[in-house]
Amino acid sequence: MNRNSIAFWIGAGLFLVVVALLPQLIRNEYPFFAAYVILQFIVLSVAWSILGGYAGYVNFGTSAFFGVGVYTAVFLFKATGAPLAVQLAAAAAVGALLGFAVGLLTLRMQGIFFSIATIALTIVIETSVTNWRFVGGAAGIQMQRPAVMAPFDGYVQMLVFVQALLVVLAIVIARYMQSSWIGRGLQALKDDELAAECTGVPTLRLKVLACVISGALMCAAGAPAAMYLQYADPSSAFNLNYSVSVLAMSLIGGTAHWAGPVIGAILLGTTQQLLTVTISSEVNLLVLGIMLVVFVVAAPEGLIGLIRKASRKRAEREA
Repeated sequence: MNRNSIAFWIGAGLFLVVVALLPQLIRNEYPFFAAYVILQFIVLSVAWSILGGYAGYVNFGTSAFFGVGVYTAVFLFKATGAPLAVQLAAAAAVGALLGFAVGLLTLRMQGIFFSIATIALTIVIETSVTNWRFVGGAAGIQMQRPAVMAPFDGYVQMLVFVQALLVVLAIVIARYMQSSWIGRGLQALKDDELAAECTGVPTLRLKVLACVISGALMCAAGAPAAMYLQYADPSSAFNLNYSVSVLAMSLIGGTAHWAGPVIGAILLGTTQQLLTVTISSEVNLLVLGIMLVVFVVAAPEGLIGLIRKASRKRAEREA
């Protein structure tokens, strides 16, 4: 294990310790509600970048996977009273299966055709859930939180720690994929898929694998949302704002490195929470759109690209 890996694992451990200790240091509940949303977007953005960043397949179906995660948890809790850990595991498994199916059906498509297919997926699944009365249908369903587990004093505090665990898991997976043969293969097919196939890269297998992992993480991120809000309805769970926000966060942060979506999600997620408190939630999409346009025009490689460019210039000056 090299120095960078050791530093990463120490940082991940410290991050989880700090999140676990926050309930003892902060008594106001709002920071936990805001932190949950930001951590949730980090997981979604990192998961999106596995397919959209590494493989170059722009996925507008984030809201479909997120909503499936929400309603997998709702179904299990209503049908069996399953605990949160079971809900998360089941949501990840359903997300992986959905990702596998989507991969086989749509990943032979390229460019705009794949993106349109993922939007259609969201509409189809949302329509199905809207007509599923067992989970509330179009009217939605109220969720009663179970007793919180020690050492947490509040349920949202526990959910923040759960999302923090998912953040670490998502980053570990993305980091491994980036540095392994999987990441190199995905980068090859992103650059030139036909040339990658000609050189023996198993492009379809890699794309399906990326779709499975991405789908599992997105569904897992959505699973706690019903208990977080104590309510779930199709229009909220499958809201296309999730797809737009995650796309913007990943592009603004930079998709060439696993840290890019993390930076973008923290930056935009925090900005959205501050705007919601100080101005209104309707301003969020306006700010999101402006920032996305600015970065696409001025910094197409995102913040990570700007950091790398600045590092290269500094190295050239020192040399």
